[in-house]
Amino acid sequence: MLYYAVVFFIIAIIAAIFGFGGIAAGAAGIAKVLFVVFLILAIITFLRRA
Repeated sequence: MLYYAVVFFIIAIIAAIFGFGGIAAGAAGIAKVLFVVFLILAIITFLRRA
């Protein structure tokens, strides 16, 4: 999950450099959502093991 968040973040940076604002915003939004999902799943996993 974290891997895909980083991939979409890199896509957003590259798209922003080349001037594709809409694609950059979409990829950044997807990266944010995936990162939040990763954090929630990581916290749940850590709490279940304790």
